Amino acid sequence: MTDPRLPVREPRRHARDPSTHRRRTTARPAPRGRSRRRTRRLLVTTTVFVALVAAGAAFAYQNLNGNIDSQDIDGQLNAGSRPDRQAPGAVNVLLLGSDSRSGANSEYGRDEGGARSDTAMVVHLADGRRSASVISLPRDTLIDRPACATKSGVVPAAKSVMFNSAFSVGGMACSVATVEQLSGLRIDHVVEIDFTGFKKMIDTLGGVRVNVPQDIDDPDSRTHLRKGWQRLNGEQALGLVRTRHGIGDGSDLGRIKLQQTFMKALIGQIGSTDLLTNPVRLYRLLDDLTSAITTDKGLGSLSSLTSFARSLDGLDADQVDFRTLPVAPAPHDPNRVVPEEPKADAVWKALIEDRPLPGGEQP
Repeated sequence: MTDPRLPVREPRRHARDPSTHRRRTTARPAPRGRSRRRTRRLLVTTTVFVALVAAGAAFAYQNLNGNIDSQDIDGQLNAGSRPDRQAPGAVNVLLLGSDSRSGANSEYGRDEGGARSDTAMVVHLADGRRSASVISLPRDTLIDRPACATKSGVVPAAKSVMFNSAFSVGGMACSVATVEQLSGLRIDHVVEIDFTGFKKMIDTLGGVRVNVPQDIDDPDSRTHLRKGWQRLNGEQALGLVRTRHGIGDGSDLGRIKLQQTFMKALIGQIGSTDLLTNPVRLYRLLDDLTSAITTDKGLGSLSSLTSFARSLDGLDADQVDFRTLPVAPAPHDPNRVVPEEPKADAVWKALIEDRPLPGGEQP
């Protein structure tokens, strides 16, 4: 019998939900130590992710920055003979297309001991970057070349020689000195680009859509194109800007027109392509570009190039005035040209004073 003085012990039962007859479970807070461990794991994971992204960005920057070749142009020029800057806010860049046949460019012919500036353009960026002027210099133009310093010593000045010979004699520095003597314009920067790099950039962009002005059949430049709008890949684009025997009278003037047509199309395409939405493509393009160019020291780093590119934001193809230096047949050589005065001098004076080019206002 049960002692009535003792409390009655109820049978042990599990609490059940009367509607489901399932055992109730009550959420218990995780022990403080376990919560801390989870927080630490989250922080470590986040830190590692950020570190990997930062490391990738740092690697990309170092790789792109290491691609750039640069030369101390100012150190090779005679500071006392250089023109003064008349418009400090404007910037003048000499753009050179190298026709070297060495290295990866050997497929375009035999290297005969040195490169020449197959393409030469003076790019004038107006103060405030409101507009730009691009003056193409025919490679066949006869000029007086100044003395140029080289690794082997000073090459004496020469009279009535082809413009593009300056590059083969003394590289970028000699080309800058020659342009400054010819124009009276202070050149702030110089950029050289080679064949192979040019092709790769165009292919990375997905080609460039160009309105080819006429049928072109030029085996020398491997160019076989039909008249009209078409998207050119890197090889076709290079052929277009190099051809001279397949258009016009076979002179350099016909080639310059094709180069300017292509440059307008290229500027328009880059401006309409949102590369920021495709970081892989943007990196590939920057890798192609930095591997293809040689610059002066002022543009010899990725940060300098980036800053320079940002200053051009908003400048589109309609604000760029493409011209060719006015030239006339050379008196003693019908296969060469000389600057046509006073027209050529008027072009240079407009750039020096940061004014629109004569013969039409810039947009």
